[in-house]
Amino acid sequence: MEACLTPLPQVKNTNETAGGVLAKWPERLMAVPPRVYGGSLEGITPEVFKEDTDKWKKRLSYYKRLSSELNDLGRYRNVLDMNANLGGFAAAFVDDPVWVMNVVPVEANVNTLGAVYERGLIGTYQSW
Repeated sequence: MEACLTPLPQVKNTNETAGGVLAKWPERLMAVPPRVYGGSLEGITPEVFKEDTDKWKKRLSYYKRLSSELNDLGRYRNVLDMNANLGGFAAAFVDDPVWVMNVVPVEANVNTLGAVYERGLIGTYQSW
């Protein structure tokens, strides 16, 4: 069961917020998560986070130009991102009436589910 839990980072005193203070919604969705700023995700820096977020905004915009079905509001209501990484795909849908379940593979090199939660998104682990 331990492998399925995302522990909160340690704090030094009772006045400190575990993991860091989160931005309020909706700014929280695009703000760099405290786990990224704190360096607890190996190889993921604030720059990498911003690049991932921008990449998914561009990709979704491109996909919407290719398929009119993605522009049909309400056609797709539930989407599953099977390799969510930092939740950039879900964040790109912020202005659409779409619910995205972010899935982080248990086998992933870096456990990013905590960062997905810190963005205010929902997610889970899955072992394929």
